[in-house]
Amino acid sequence: MKNFRWESGRQDSGYSKMLIATAKFPIPWDFYILKYPVGSEIHEHVDTVTDRAHYRLNIIIKKPKKGGNFFSEKTIFNSSRIKLFRPDLYKHSLTRIEKGTRYVISIGWAPRLLKLMN
Repeated sequence: MKNFRWESGRQDSGYSKMLIATAKFPIPWDFYILKYPVGSEIHEHVDTVTDRAHYRLNIIIKKPKKGGNFFSEKTIFNSSRIKLFRPDLYKHSLTRIEKGTRYVISIGWAPRLLKLMN
């Protein structure tokens, strides 16, 4: 069981993630708490997903004292603490945490792409 256990995040970026809940039906989704300690950062990338659209809602529950700024080529909604974006379409990144720790609630879902009729 992976729920409620810290594990290393992706891309050797120094962050940790804790899975709170996930499901595959009717639409695949996940709910994580992310922890970014000093020194962690996420380089610019796109999260590849096939035959689905990927949406991610990040809610910043604790900002670091320095660093940890989120960037995305395009967002659906962007405020100081709430980021809603398409990680499958747009490059996104997080600057290096220089002081303090950043905590984020991250909820993602991936509905199937609709096929348009010709």
